[in-house]
Amino acid sequence: MARVAMVAGEASSDQLAAHLITALKLHLPEAKFYGIGGPKMQREGFDSLWPAEKLAVRGYAEVLRHYPAITRMRRQLLRRLLRDRPDVFIGVDGSDFNLWLEKRLKRCGIPTIHFVSPSIWAWRRNRMSKIIQSVSHILALYPFEPALYRDTAVRCSYVGHPLADVIPLDIDQRVVRERLGVPLERPVVTLMPGSRQSELHFMAETFVETAKLLLARYPGVQFLVPLVSRETRVQFETALWKLKADELPFTLMFGHATDAIAASDAVLVASGTATLETALVGRPMVIAYKMSPWSWRLMRGMRYLPWVGLPNILAGRYVVPEFLQDDATPDNLAQALGNLLVDRQARAAISRVFQGIHRLLRQDTAQKAADAVLPYLQKA
Repeated sequence: MARVAMVAGEASSDQLAAHLITALKLHLPEAKFYGIGGPKMQREGFDSLWPAEKLAVRGYAEVLRHYPAITRMRRQLLRRLLRDRPDVFIGVDGSDFNLWLEKRLKRCGIPTIHFVSPSIWAWRRNRMSKIIQSVSHILALYPFEPALYRDTAVRCSYVGHPLADVIPLDIDQRVVRERLGVPLERPVVTLMPGSRQSELHFMAETFVETAKLLLARYPGVQFLVPLVSRETRVQFETALWKLKADELPFTLMFGHATDAIAASDAVLVASGTATLETALVGRPMVIAYKMSPWSWRLMRGMRYLPWVGLPNILAGRYVVPEFLQDDATPDNLAQALGNLLVDRQARAAISRVFQGIHRLLRQDTAQKAADAVLPYLQKA
């Protein structure tokens, strides 16, 4: 029986890994999958030895605060994997956690696959030597990434992005609004302040203040807020109460992010995978991000590209506005969203760019990733 160890600590990683597990089980129905993973992986039969939420922290300051617990968990997992010796280890994103683990497993003869290339094209390029020491095979989501590994010992396969396979190429806004009970004639803005509690800590109030300003300028606006967990919903509700906005037209949703995006005319979104989901649905957006001042100072000096949002990176230019840290003020965000609401031609032009990105990333990712992993399991 094939044994596949995996670590996926983020909500987006959980989804990537779940799709891969599904594809691998079509070929190896008796395979055992275990390690650290989230609810989507567990629904596919994954045995999670620790809660994935323990890894869902971002920013240097936040990681340092949780570092002792994360380090202890990682060493315990390493001992378990060296004792059990899986046929392959797959680290899904989370390079700071997974590369350390992969280096030690690879040194002991266990093949290591990293699903999602570390973003060395964007920042911290000095990680390449660490990747070469740690990884046997990279599964890359973006078409420009294999060239980065061409002159190294690391194999790299472009597999596309699974969201591009899951999200239809065209979604009828009217149909989605009818399903959600959203009035067809009202302008709709979706707010996506992040999937992590640490993100809402820094952004929930800014998003609410932005909505208040936007509503004052466009009184008919309806706001949809898809949230991924009970904890993040409580954080957002607390921000609404604190800013006396709990009676304004906010509809809070558990999940259903794709529907919320599809129903919208514009989206205010925290930088991350949600920006790609918004682009794949074809809706214009404003990208915002905040973190602790110390984390920001450290990360700002490590960037190589002028953009942080995935849609802009994939397009190679500013398609949608980005407001980071001190620039992510309610005034700036409300102005940018208002521009999108009133400019139908701009929205249409952005949607055309996003459709091209969608077609480029639509590669049947789960099957391509499984095809890359299966030779390691068949050798075993």
